Amino acid sequence: MTKPSRIHSIKLISIGNSKGVRLPKVILQKYGFSDTLLLEETERGILLRQMDDAKLSWEETYQEMAQECEDWEDFDNTLLDGLEMNEVGS
Repeated sequence: MTKPSRIHSIKLISIGNSKGVRLPKVILQKYGFSDTLLLEETERGILLRQMDDAKLSWEETYQEMAQECEDWEDFDNTLLDGLEMNEVGS
């Protein structure tokens, strides 16, 4: 059984030529929001989420990709698709 979502009614406030929202302190604390949030537009609406500062280094990215063990065999077949006819001397 899923937990029902909590709905909060908030007002848009004027900030210069823009509009903003005030998030309740309880929500800020619950989700650990600080000064900067990511705003993502989805099919269902707007999603606010915390900035993810934990970026992978190049080495970590390579290790993560290597662990996936992806099959690139189909890519090899299409990589040269059509280039054989443009080779010098053909």
